[in-house]
Amino acid sequence: MRPLWTGTIGFGLVNIPVKLFSATQASELDLDMLDKKDHSNIRFMRVNEKTGKEVDYQNIVKGYKLNDNYVVLGDEDFESANAVKTKVIEITDFVLEQEIDSMYYETPYYLAPEKSGVRAYALLREALQKTGKVGVATFVMRNKENLAIIKVSGEALILSKMRFAEEIRESKELSLPAKSSVKPAELKMAISLINQLSGKFTITKYKDQYTAQLLKLIKAKAKGGKTTTSSPLKIVHSKAKDLMEQLKESLNTKPKKAS
Repeated sequence: MRPLWTGTIGFGLVNIPVKLFSATQASELDLDMLDKKDHSNIRFMRVNEKTGKEVDYQNIVKGYKLNDNYVVLGDEDFESANAVKTKVIEITDFVLEQEIDSMYYETPYYLAPEKSGVRAYALLREALQKTGKVGVATFVMRNKENLAIIKVSGEALILSKMRFAEEIRESKELSLPAKSSVKPAELKMAISLINQLSGKFTITKYKDQYTAQLLKLIKAKAKGGKTTTSSPLKIVHSKAKDLMEQLKESLNTKPKKAS
């Protein structure tokens, strides 16, 4: 794997030189956009809106519009905004992971130590394991300040990017039912259904079946085979059954295996 970022973890007065690697990969198929007429690839161009001519990547700069005029920024400007933060993952707090709402989580990355940071890396990893805590940190990557936690997963330290509080919309904007709309008997039945479907979470049980089926269809089309067209899925609201009857029927139905 190639590192996406190099710098250090700031842990008190300890600096741990590290490299940041992507911990995820897409499961969907890499589909190209083609011209319907001759199946030629569609190529996107960076075009000057005034001249209509294509602009080479090396001639493109970034700017911020201020009072109807653009202030152009170079790499040195982004670095000078906070030179320290561009190279340091600064741990400011240690908290229990269960205190953090999963809504804030965004993207996971692996952290691996440089040769000079092996002992300090191992020390932080073992200390996090012993305390059961995660480190809350901030760092700059791709000209953006990021919030993150650092946690232990196996032998590795994981950096999970998180959203800032201002990036989460308030649920007050939604029209939601009151607690009083729930009947005690229905609640008891719903809890029974949850208990019936409960088990130990194992991520490998869940597969991307849609992508597998799509790839199967593609291979069949490549061989000239016919593909069957399914009817569009329709959501049917049953008027014959009330909520309690649906719960009872659910309890009597054999649970489906995870796909």
